Amino acid sequence: MKYEHTVRAVFLDRPNRFIAHVMLDGKEETVHVKNTGRCRELLVPGREVILEESSNPARKTKYDLICVNKDGRWVNMDSQIPNKAAKEWICKGGLFPEEVEVKAEKTYGNSRFDLYVESAQRKSFIEVKGVTLEEENIARFPDAPTLRGIKHMEELIRCMEDGYEAYLLFVIQMKNVAKFEPNWKTHQEFGETLQKAVRAGVHVLAYDCMVTEDTIEIGEPVPVKISE
Repeated sequence: MKYEHTVRAVFLDRPNRFIAHVMLDGKEETVHVKNTGRCRELLVPGREVILEESSNPARKTKYDLICVNKDGRWVNMDSQIPNKAAKEWICKGGLFPEEVEVKAEKTYGNSRFDLYVESAQRKSFIEVKGVTLEEENIARFPDAPTLRGIKHMEELIRCMEDGYEAYLLFVIQMKNVAKFEPNWKTHQEFGETLQKAVRAGVHVLAYDCMVTEDTIEIGEPVPVKISE
């Protein structure tokens, strides 16, 4: 995935979930934050960030904040990009050996899954979770309690029971992490439900990403530890 018209700026503060103040070319600018999560470990005053200029002249904010430099490592924090990157990667043969048809936003039961993959060999539902939280080179999810995430895992288990393949794909929006694990201290039930999903046969995968100032691509598999 490639962004168009990106510029560097310096993060100042974040008055609410949707906007931030940055210093751009010596002037303070209000920008849209493309991630409503807390991101407190990322959005630290003084850090360098990447903005994408919008092509919509009617918008209130001219730029979107998409990336931050955390201790020398670019971290993509655009919550919309993991699904797009995953679809692009799967279409290029990143997950399945055979040629597959990939559909986005496929409804099953009471949930709408991010991707549905079909071929002569398989019918698979895939839920994609973007991961931006990193502590001591360990990637964790979620950064806040997520009842929606639990619902998706329960639905993936039902998919398995109905004969489909089911995948939970954690897209870690940075490079060079040692492993992935559920964020037990933030949401115990999410970790417990993840363990339940694995026991039921849901494939739980984590991949890091190659991130630059204006690109993000899914990279290498990361070890997944689901025990507490």
